[in-house]
Parts: sequence; C-alpha cells; structure tokens
Amino acid sequence: MSQTVICPGSFDPVTLGHLDIITRASRMFGKVVVAVLVNSSKTPTFSTEERIELLREAAQGLDNIEIVSFEGLLAEYCKKCGIGTIVKGLRAVSDFEYEFQMAIANKKLNPELETIFLTADSDSTFLSSSMVREIGSMGGDISNFVPACVHDRIVRRLRK
Repeated sequence: MSQTVICPGSFDPVTLGHLDIITRASRMFGKVVVAVLVNSSKTPTFSTEERIELLREAAQGLDNIEIVSFEGLLAEYCKKCGIGTIVKGLRAVSDFEYEFQMAIANKKLNPELETIFLTADSDSTFLSSSMVREIGSMGGDISNFVPACVHDRIVRRLRK
C-alpha cells in the first residue's frame, strides 16, 4: 500500500463527487497526489490558489494526500515526479469514452503510466463542477453537491 498515485482535475470547484474519489483512493493507496490543473487557455471561476485551498479544507483528515498544482502534460508531470498511476473517477459512459482516450494518450507519452478508473458513487453520477457553477450562479441550492465546510465560500463566489 505504499504506492503513490495522482488524482488530477480542474476542481473548479471541488464537489462531493471529487471528494468521494479522493477519499476512496486514499484508502487504497499509500499516498494520493491531488493535482489541480492549470490551463492557461481557460479562465476558471476559482484561481488555482483558491482551488487548492478549497481542496485542503474539504480533504482535512485525509493524512496521506498532497495537494499540488501543475501546468502542461499530465504524463510528463508524472514522469518528473516518479508517479506511475493515475486515478480518475467515472460518472457515465460518456466519461469513460473521454477518459479512455486520455489514458491511451498518456500511456503513449509515458509507457510506465497506468490509469485506474473508480466509478462514481450513485449519489454523484450526475454531478459536475460546471453543474455546480451553473446552479450556484443562479441562486440554486448547492448544499447537496459540495462539501459543507466550503459551501459558503463557493456560494459567495458564484453569486457575485
């Protein structure tokens, strides 16, 4: 159980679905690097620093996780850090199609890299950060979608 894995994503913002995958991975592996993607071609709602802060707060109590940010290719970042396994959550068949393509591309870029898929909890199969942003920005209740400890901060940002 000493293996280090990476759980990458935009986490804009963190949802209960993200936290479920991170928590389950932390029980399966010795260390989980939660990697916040910095994509200069997109304008996220929350800054990289805010997303890291929200994740740290939401994941309090998970002692074997490290939250970082990275820019560029995931396969190269994993090679640089000596990480050989990616953990991704799947909500639906459409997620699988995209993530399967990404897993193959990552394997081509870094032949030592494996991808493991964890299926979303039944309560999270419909949940996405974009849905949370849309509902929250229109004044809808997102309390069943995001960790309670960061709920108010997310709501304040989305309703600006």
